[in-house]
Amino acid sequence: MNKRMIAYILGILLLCEAGLMLLPTIVSLVYGEAVVISFLATIVLLVATGVVLVAMKPKNKTIYARHGLVIVALGWILMSLFGALPFFFSGEIPNYLDALFEAVSGFTTTGSSILTDVEALSKSMLFWRSFTHWIGGMGVLVFMMAVLPLAGGGGDLHLMKAESPGPNVSKLVPRSSKTARILYEIYLALTVLEIFILLFGGMSLFESVTIAFGTAGTGGFGVLNSSIASYSTFCQSTITVFMILFGINFNIYFLLLCKKFKDALKSEEVWTYLAIMFSAIVVIALNIRDMFASFSEAFHHSAFQVSSVMTTTGFATADFNQWPELSRIIMLGVMCVGACAGSTGGGLKVSRLIILLKSARREFRRISHPRSVKIITFDGNRLSDDTIRNTFAYFFIYVMIFAASVLVVSLDNFDFTTTVTSVIATLNNIGPGLNMVGATGNYSEFSFLSKLVLISDMLLGRLEIFPLLFLFAPSKQKVKIFSKIRSKF
Repeated sequence: MNKRMIAYILGILLLCEAGLMLLPTIVSLVYGEAVVISFLATIVLLVATGVVLVAMKPKNKTIYARHGLVIVALGWILMSLFGALPFFFSGEIPNYLDALFEAVSGFTTTGSSILTDVEALSKSMLFWRSFTHWIGGMGVLVFMMAVLPLAGGGGDLHLMKAESPGPNVSKLVPRSSKTARILYEIYLALTVLEIFILLFGGMSLFESVTIAFGTAGTGGFGVLNSSIASYSTFCQSTITVFMILFGINFNIYFLLLCKKFKDALKSEEVWTYLAIMFSAIVVIALNIRDMFASFSEAFHHSAFQVSSVMTTTGFATADFNQWPELSRIIMLGVMCVGACAGSTGGGLKVSRLIILLKSARREFRRISHPRSVKIITFDGNRLSDDTIRNTFAYFFIYVMIFAASVLVVSLDNFDFTTTVTSVIATLNNIGPGLNMVGATGNYSEFSFLSKLVLISDMLLGRLEIFPLLFLFAPSKQKVKIFSKIRSKF
């Protein structure tokens, strides 16, 4: 294990976080807020720790896949631990565990919150809270690679694969650092475009920037207690469109920019993603028609909530917890499905769902036609057995973590729906669940132990389980675990 290289990259990561924290510091100065001291104190700690780690610069800069797993896992943990400090130092979230819950929820783009009154926070804290979504959406290590190459021997690609959501990550161009730069340019361009459209729709600059951060990262932290309900229909519709766009694999946008329209349009995942979303929107709109003045209004709110939940953003214009049972069950279903691989969205991912369904169909055909040979394809390409096994392994571990988390959280003795959907919402990085943790609820009433479990679930969901599993596995088991998940990396 190249420990010096791991420490070196973690040091750069903390220095990068210190630089990013200058933005909320400037916001606090603009608004004349005393919490500027909290940001400055955190920046000093980040720089001091980062400098110490960077001083361990190694001679060998090679990073292998297992190093990428460790760096990503440790990096996100450290980033969250330091990112919680401004909330804690300022006293706006006086309990450090609650501050950590909020920070992890921000960086993992979950959007779950322990706050009962969002508007009580200072402007700069609200900015930092939303900015963590934007940082975590594409991945901070991907951002670092967009700025400078970190490793040799293909190490940058290992970092991208370990941090990027989905069953597979490929380079758009020969160099991983250039791939990262392209991804962030697309990400930034879409974010800026949304900001300008929201400004045109009547939002203030502060609101348009923070809401765009939450949309781009598919996070869902708002700056008002009413989330998005208080804004105009135009702004709500704009956010709906951008939530859908940020839930699409960013490789598709690259193909469109390269004018490879045929390749972009043949994506099975994107068409399945849009088909599931549109079907859910129509059925729910019909189901809630009587709750609104017109079908168009029902369709508007259905489209917003379905796109918000399926892309795991978590914004709300209505309390879907009050909708009929059919609509609630459909919402629960799209929560689990999630967005596309390679997007900023969470969840199981549409690509995994497709692979699982195709594999199940192949096994059914084998039972009825034992001698038949059925090849599973995805976007016209044959899927390797390693990819299929990896998908099943991921799904199995996902279910086991879900079951274990539900058992622990059930110790709080909340109702069944609250217990189950709180785990679904955090493990899939969605934010709101149902009942106590619905669109108008929060996670403040959960116990210390449950919050730790839900924090872990948020990190496991964002990093797709394997990096954290590898990090905390006993040393003798690391080789076995790595060999099982090698196909992804």
